[in-house]
Amino acid sequence: MADHYGSSEIIAGTFKNNLADKKTVQLFTKWVPKPGKITREEVRGAVNIALNRMQQTSIDLMQFHAWYYPDPSWLDGLIYLKELKDEGLIKHLGVTNFDAAHLRIALASGIPIVSNQVCHSLIDQRALGNMAAVCKQYNVKLLAFGTLAGGFLTDTWLGKPEPKKEELQTWSQMKYKRFIDAAGGWEPYQHVLKTVRTVADKHRASLANIATRYILENPAVAAVIVGARLGKSEHIQDNRNMLDITLDPSDMETIKNALKGLKMIPGDCGDEYRKPPFLTASGDLSDHLETIPKAFTPIKTGHNREQIYSGTEWEEYAGYCRAVKVDNRIHVSGTTATHGNLRIGGNDPAAQTHFIIDKIEGAMTSFGGSLADVVRTRIFVNELTDWELVARAHGERFKDINPANTLVEAKLVGEGYPVEIEAEAVLSQ
Repeated sequence: MADHYGSSEIIAGTFKNNLADKKTVQLFTKWVPKPGKITREEVRGAVNIALNRMQQTSIDLMQFHAWYYPDPSWLDGLIYLKELKDEGLIKHLGVTNFDAAHLRIALASGIPIVSNQVCHSLIDQRALGNMAAVCKQYNVKLLAFGTLAGGFLTDTWLGKPEPKKEELQTWSQMKYKRFIDAAGGWEPYQHVLKTVRTVADKHRASLANIATRYILENPAVAAVIVGARLGKSEHIQDNRNMLDITLDPSDMETIKNALKGLKMIPGDCGDEYRKPPFLTASGDLSDHLETIPKAFTPIKTGHNREQIYSGTEWEEYAGYCRAVKVDNRIHVSGTTATHGNLRIGGNDPAAQTHFIIDKIEGAMTSFGGSLADVVRTRIFVNELTDWELVARAHGERFKDINPANTLVEAKLVGEGYPVEIEAEAVLSQ
């Protein structure tokens, strides 16, 4: 369920409350706040609305969605949800469509996240990359949706010609046809279907059974979310059959070999909502993202000069700003993983690096630029033994941008900060 899924919370809550044994059902819902700053009062209000709709005293799993990482308000939202968990209003915290970097940031910062709901299927194997590593390190599980790709990974489409856009009948079909196109198109997709069908024949199962069972073999996956259209395509008994299937090593190898013919879906988990090529049902979301409030408000301090302040006491004490723009050049001060009076990322150098780059990106976008405009970064590590973790995180964020870079060991100010980064950018004319 979710706050914006119509009356789903009311219906599910009513259903649970009419059961003789209410413990047999757990209710999972989502909160998708509007982009921008998130207050403690707003979070409490959202949780109380969900509790009232479901007629519960505690939410079994509250899943949080964030639109815009360069503004650290997403982290505020999770911090405030944790406070309500500590009060007992929430039993477990989860997130939806988080990428590996920001899941790492939250976990390393002490947010007790148990699950991340992401798209994961034979077509979309992104969850086997950095996401799997973070899940293993922090013992987090994935709730996989889209495992049947809106019905495209079923017997219905085996051997069928490629549909035209106007022939797609549901939002899910429109969405996952984009995934098929991004993965290489109709021909390699049909090859996967034919291969999976041979495995299904061996097990006397449906193609959908095998497609779903394969995703459950990922150690990071706790459960799959199977979509149903009540009265039209429920497939309840067929889905139950999937639980009795055991794929042997030869089955797994057969399917893996077929998947080699597909291209990797670009980016990380959740990127389809935040970055091109925007693999969503409605397509390009860039107009929506452009309306999201920026992390900072630049202040004009000269004819061709603007500055950004983050409001820390150190800026006034030491006489500097977060970033300055002169003409088309942006200079970002040395940046640590600090948010207000909090140190973010715990003792995880990679998590701190990702949060620092978020802060740099927040400054860049507030001046009208992006990370793609960065031409130089300078990295200072407190202990040289952390250099590789920091460098790899930098590499993930600056892949294909490749600014000039320096990394040196330097004793940093402040306890618990393994890394500090500064950046320079040139905006396109």
